[in-house]
Amino acid sequence: MMAYMASEITDIADMPRGGPDASWLDRLLETDCPEYLDRDDIDDDVKRGIVSALDRVGTLFREHDRNAELVLREIADIADPKILELGAGHGALSRKVLEQHPTAHVTVSDVNPESVAAMAATDLGDHPRATVREIDATAIDAADGEFDLAVFALSFHHLRPAQAAQVLAEGTRVARQMLVIDLPRMPSPLHIAKLAVLAPLVWWPFAHDGLISSLRSYSPSALRALGAHAGLDVDVSTNPFDRQVVIARPR
Repeated sequence: MMAYMASEITDIADMPRGGPDASWLDRLLETDCPEYLDRDDIDDDVKRGIVSALDRVGTLFREHDRNAELVLREIADIADPKILELGAGHGALSRKVLEQHPTAHVTVSDVNPESVAAMAATDLGDHPRATVREIDATAIDAADGEFDLAVFALSFHHLRPAQAAQVLAEGTRVARQMLVIDLPRMPSPLHIAKLAVLAPLVWWPFAHDGLISSLRSYSPSALRALGAHAGLDVDVSTNPFDRQVVIARPR
């Protein structure tokens, strides 16, 4: 029988990635080590290679299409929706949304100026219904309720708990609701097996960041705790072999 730790978290910054009720084993399966994408000492060419690999994998496994379907589901009843994508990286999700919704307006953003410049140099930079901006998701430069939906796809695990709670608060301030799509946190035995597969490949930057992403992913319990800390109603659905989806709304 798995032993679970006390569920009370006095400071959200101290919350384990597995949530307040995480087992001792789950608490061992996390790290504060940043991914290459988050490190200032890593060459920009390496970071661009990782972002390109993420884009290719997303295309190969139709992640961009499936994530766009989740976005379109949330704005289905809005005639001319205004969408804010945070942490966009390569911009593929926003591109798919623009392709599939004829009247959607998308602000596609990232905190990394290199990524913003790269997206602006693509078709997104010239699209009449797209705006490419550098935005810090923890302090969004936008008016309250300016957007119908804020989206954060496959990057939420990069955030420390206090940052993550702040992003949820900011996303639901500037938009009616926020959609977070991210990696699932596997049950500990499956998580160990996954890490054993990735560990021999850490010489490859993409696999290196994949391993750290897995260790930094949040459990449904953690996501609910983050939402509660931000004063939000949070619905979480998860598939340990695919994605987890969070809908956050103001109470």
